[in-house]
Amino acid sequence: MPLPRNGNLSMVYFQDFVLEGFKGGLETQALLFAVFLALYMVTMLGNLTMIMVITLDAHLHSPMYFFLKNLSFLDLCYSSVIAPNALVNFFSPSKVITFVGCATQLFFFSLLVTTEGFLLGVMAYDRFMAICSPLRYPITMCHSACTRLVLGTYCGGCLNSVVQTSFTFRLPFCSSNRINHFFCDVPPLLQLACGNTAINELILFGICGLIIVGVTSVVLVSYGYIMVTILRMRSGAGRRKVFSTCGSHMAAVTLFVGTVFVMYAQPGAIESMEQGKVVSVFYTLVIPMLNPLIYSLRNKDVKEALWRLGQKHTAM
Repeated sequence: MPLPRNGNLSMVYFQDFVLEGFKGGLETQALLFAVFLALYMVTMLGNLTMIMVITLDAHLHSPMYFFLKNLSFLDLCYSSVIAPNALVNFFSPSKVITFVGCATQLFFFSLLVTTEGFLLGVMAYDRFMAICSPLRYPITMCHSACTRLVLGTYCGGCLNSVVQTSFTFRLPFCSSNRINHFFCDVPPLLQLACGNTAINELILFGICGLIIVGVTSVVLVSYGYIMVTILRMRSGAGRRKVFSTCGSHMAAVTLFVGTVFVMYAQPGAIESMEQGKVVSVFYTLVIPMLNPLIYSLRNKDVKEALWRLGQKHTAM
């Protein structure tokens, strides 16, 4: 029997969790397995291709593509934290994940997703410096500065991950061990806690809200200055190139921030788990799949690099 959160009954603590995933019979599970597998395979292929092309083509050894390669790496990693286990569980009779396994999954997922949010803000700043201060850009965004910025995003992601994971797993989970989700995340875990979760919810909404507001502010201010600079350009070709590059980044930021806000930073996010599962599929698999497509299809330099690599491969 589920125990009340503030009851005086003796508590039974669980060593394992059960990831309930999506409802439905065998046909539904088979269909979802096929969808997840297709999304994950395209995500792997797209992001590995981006990393390979940027690494091998000397024309793409610039700060913008250094950040883009790191974005592809993050997309590859955080989708891999979720997808393989979810694919196994579609046909697993038990769907069990250990307490330590659940905490580990939450830690790395939170680390990588938060890092990606900060990296998107850094990429907006990079575009601001490249377009608005082109003479200072090579000095300001030298390789060491870019490396420090990327390390800073990982430090920010690690800090948030430590806070979220430690505060979540210090709670007593004694009412049930069945997680109404397909991976270990903060909102469904808070539903299982039999202690007071008010502080956890405040930390979740507060930190996520600050991250969203901070990243969005950096992006909006950067692109505000970029728009003013674009309007002053006399070259139509230059304007089109800037719009193409910045449009790709704005699309990626909008998709990421929008879905994270719906999942973590709005009132009622803890309770609406069925909606949360659908949104989670979007930002754990769909966005990592779309990012390399967005940046490659709208980017002339990437397409030319792909063509050059294809020509080298054909000539060999």
